[in-house]
Amino acid sequence: MAREGCYTTLMRTLNDIIPPSRRKEMDSIINTNNQEPTNFSSERPPKFPYVTLGIVALVIALSIGALFYFSTARVDVTPSTVSAEIQSSFTAGKSDGDLPFEVITAQKIATQSVKGSGTKTVNSSASGTLTIYNTQAKSQRLITNTRFATSAGLVFRIRSAVTVPGGTTAKPGSVNAKVYADKEGSSYNIGPSSFTIPGFAGTPQESMVYARSSGPMTGGASGTVPVVDTALEAQTRSALASALAPDLLASLKEQTPSGYVLIPGSATTTYEEVVPTASSADGMVDIKEQGTITAVVFQNSALAKKIAGSVAGLNYQGELTLSGVDNLLFASANMPNSGTSSFSFTLAGTAPLVYTIDPSRITSAIAGKTRPEAKTALDNYPEIKQAVIILRPFWRQTFPQDPASIKVVIDGL
Repeated sequence: MAREGCYTTLMRTLNDIIPPSRRKEMDSIINTNNQEPTNFSSERPPKFPYVTLGIVALVIALSIGALFYFSTARVDVTPSTVSAEIQSSFTAGKSDGDLPFEVITAQKIATQSVKGSGTKTVNSSASGTLTIYNTQAKSQRLITNTRFATSAGLVFRIRSAVTVPGGTTAKPGSVNAKVYADKEGSSYNIGPSSFTIPGFAGTPQESMVYARSSGPMTGGASGTVPVVDTALEAQTRSALASALAPDLLASLKEQTPSGYVLIPGSATTTYEEVVPTASSADGMVDIKEQGTITAVVFQNSALAKKIAGSVAGLNYQGELTLSGVDNLLFASANMPNSGTSSFSFTLAGTAPLVYTIDPSRITSAIAGKTRPEAKTALDNYPEIKQAVIILRPFWRQTFPQDPASIKVVIDGL
């Protein structure tokens, strides 16, 4: 107790002597000296970063695996092109020979309601177009007024004799012919149908010569029908014909067989008035106009070859196709029909020709070759304008031995 009292007295004496600014420094030193020393020996040694190294190794393995998984052996090819200016005559043959052609047809009806101006009595027969087929090896002549009957017993007749070329079951000969209903009245206004020839009943021709219609039979009427002002009807029919034109052409393009081309000028369009009928609205009349478009189309590659052969000084090797026909114009003195076996025509304008690329020929030529060897091989192909070689991973410098493992991408296809 005496010692503690002396210590207290001493501290008070020091506090009285030491200035306040120095007193704070002394307190800091005393407090620091009273702290226990840090025990560094209690810290654990650092661990080895196994987890981090494992993650890095996994990322590397996945990256290498992805490189192999997405490995590529590919050639991007741009075909060579030739632009030919032509003004030449050609002869085409029906579905055979060195320049095959086909005749295709499309038909549509447009309707518009207008205000009526009275009624009139009419008696008219329905009519339309049939395609007559013949699977016999020999041609078949059909005389004027030959009958064609639907399964419902409606009879139509041709008013001019026709000859249907011979053919086979797989590829019958055919010809288009206009037919007229045997009786007047709207009951003969029927949609597309199949027809038999009653005159061949009980003969071999019964199943070998037949007909089908791709469009409706129209125009049949009997009794009182509504009418409209003559000038209004003419104006309406003109507008309907203008509206039908692009639709008919679009429908014709849809019917163009694969590998064939439709050239501007090779189609003809006819319009036929359909008898007006009463509209569902009181006092209104439905004006109807029927449009039929027929065109000749040519096999693309065969026509391209003919065009190339007609141009003097145009040296080429391999197969060609037409990449477009918009700058060509077709003309013929006698447009063919489905029964025409051959005909002549002229073409004028610019024909853009593109070389045909055979991918199997390319893959066989570069299989197992190094990048430089493949480049040299591809440079020797006249049908190739440019070839870009793509090999992945980056260290791969040789194409696979198996041609099936090589991909060819043709520009524009």
